[in-house]
Amino acid sequence: MPRRLPGTRRAWTYASGAAELAVAAALALPRTRRAGALAAAGLFVAVSPAHLKMARDWRDRPAPLKALAYARIPAQLPLIGWALHAARQAKG
Repeated sequence: MPRRLPGTRRAWTYASGAAELAVAAALALPRTRRAGALAAAGLFVAVSPAHLKMARDWRDRPAPLKALAYARIPAQLPLIGWALHAARQAKG
């Protein structure tokens, strides 16, 4: 987590985990699926700076770890696309 954020990194990690669980629950229910999908897209965008920071921080790690850190960045794009598609397909 970027150091500029107020609070502890652990608190932000727990908060992002709680947000992920809430989004998953919203996606699971047909009545809230559209809102959950839009929230998922927002969450994927919101965590992108953390992925960028991790890739920067891990640039001196062994090649497999560095590759995983860098792979997370473009992986967000299809996830965002999926979430927006799910929002369009949801009823309501």
